[in-house]
Amino acid sequence: MNKTILITGGTSGIGFQAAKLLLKAGCRLIIICRNQERSKELLLRFKNDNSIGKESILKNLDLRIADLADLNSLEKLTNKLIREDILIDIIILNAGLQYTGSKDIRLSKQSIELTFAVNHLSHQYLIQRLMKLVIKSEFPRIIVTASEVHNPLLAGGKVGRPAGLGNLLGLSSLKKVCMIDGTSIFNADKAYKDSKLCNVIFSRELYRRLKLRGLNIPIICWAPGLVIPRSKGGFFRYSRKYNELGQIVFSFIARDLLRITESVEKAGQILFNLAINSEYANPGFSYYSNRLKLFASSSLEESEISEEAKDDKKAFELWNLSNQLLIKYCTLETM
Repeated sequence: MNKTILITGGTSGIGFQAAKLLLKAGCRLIIICRNQERSKELLLRFKNDNSIGKESILKNLDLRIADLADLNSLEKLTNKLIREDILIDIIILNAGLQYTGSKDIRLSKQSIELTFAVNHLSHQYLIQRLMKLVIKSEFPRIIVTASEVHNPLLAGGKVGRPAGLGNLLGLSSLKKVCMIDGTSIFNADKAYKDSKLCNVIFSRELYRRLKLRGLNIPIICWAPGLVIPRSKGGFFRYSRKYNELGQIVFSFIARDLLRITESVEKAGQILFNLAINSEYANPGFSYYSNRLKLFASSSLEESEISEEAKDDKKAFELWNLSNQLLIKYCTLETM
């Protein structure tokens, strides 16, 4: 399969599972790794997987170093990719972190709240820098991993404080605040939900801005469902650090007792399908949710986004305020 795919969050979890399938399918894969150590670990994992041919790894695997929590690091990477003039067919924005359970705010290299910086801001930067490489493709596609917790009316969004960006005072205010809605008291769980709401809003606004430029391409946003791997790494590594007992109990009830979780392998397969299958090639914004039911059954369905995610004015403002943050720290030709 002659496609070049760039992916964030491809070193573990869903992204790693999708990356394995993409390599096996013959895609050229550019995976962004946080540092050299993660890059070496990832390469070793691929080499130790007998289902992936060594020739495919040598020919098609391209590991690049950039920290999504450091905009200057991302600027260096994107400058290099642009200089190399690599044609990118598909970008998968899959990286995400949460540190639910922590009462203390964590900051990016540029002193921006870490969840927002990694889950949203880094991806808005990457897309705007690399879109000039994507639009050269005959069949471009953008995929964004979000979550149903962006919607306060759905099960995951009802637990704890709901997602909500308010009037975006946390981005527009000159005062130092912790949350996007301007709240000064930090809540790690809400910060994660807000970042997933940003993902959905960003995806819609990206499609709108591209269409204004005459570019009608597929922008696919999706929610993988509750994915709890048995390994200690991956997505829940920070939450487990701050509340290990709570995570163990929650994982046992959700994954082993009620069986309302998705396996990391199945979620990776879905992400692979979204990237490759022709049924997802229709131009426009679309949102899919992997709806999980009792006793391990699930189905990927095109779904409604939350009412706040449909707010065009807020989407316009979030995009512009995010760009105002970005241009303070790095080079950016804004869309």
